[in-house]
Amino acid sequence: MSLTATPDGVLLVDKAAGMTSHDVVALVRRRLQIKKVGHCGTLDPIATGLLLLTLGRGTKIQDLLMSEDKEYAGTLTLGATTDTQDRAGQILEEKAVPSLTEETVRAAFEKYRGDFYQMPPMVSAIKQGGVPLYKLARQGKTVEREPRLVHVYGYKIQRIAAPEIDFSVNCSKGFYVRTYAHDIGATLGCGAHLKDLRRTRSGRFAVDGAVTVEEIQNVDPVDILGRILTLPEVSRMRGA
Repeated sequence: MSLTATPDGVLLVDKAAGMTSHDVVALVRRRLQIKKVGHCGTLDPIATGLLLLTLGRGTKIQDLLMSEDKEYAGTLTLGATTDTQDRAGQILEEKAVPSLTEETVRAAFEKYRGDFYQMPPMVSAIKQGGVPLYKLARQGKTVEREPRLVHVYGYKIQRIAAPEIDFSVNCSKGFYVRTYAHDIGATLGCGAHLKDLRRTRSGRFAVDGAVTVEEIQNVDPVDILGRILTLPEVSRMRGA
């Protein structure tokens, strides 16, 4: 495939930490010389992992791909809440971390399983009056938000080493993992924030084998174009 052709499809990218999702879109536009590039599901700068980029006519199935469930691996830190609910924010409150048994931790996670309502954080891309909430938050404003019905299909607790807990969660679209960490900390009575996050899956697409940001920056663009999934391939992978 040459750079003169306009590809239609999906590129699986393993986002690096410190970048916004838009940074990745801008990089791909520049390196592959493609104007029509979108992404499915924003990842915060502290997060790494799977970002689905839609190219050309692939942007028409963007909403479809965004509607699918996601899987994340994360680490939460107990004993401190922040204004962004993750380590990028300012600490609002610190509390001593009590002695926690595995049963106590599991009970807190179990509270947030199945259907429940989640309050979107102020630092989010949700728009109010056409303005993203994170822009209002930067101005020091807090506005009323509507709780959202979300779903956790399952979770695993990999490590409990206070003040940190490693976990993975399989969840619906529109789910905020940093709010999940914040709420679990509140349930445990000591507060918490999200330290690290990695998206490992979105729908039928996994981060394994995704092209890295370093590859996009350094590998011949023609080779990156060869990694794009065509629309028929995407349809087959989704079982559509």
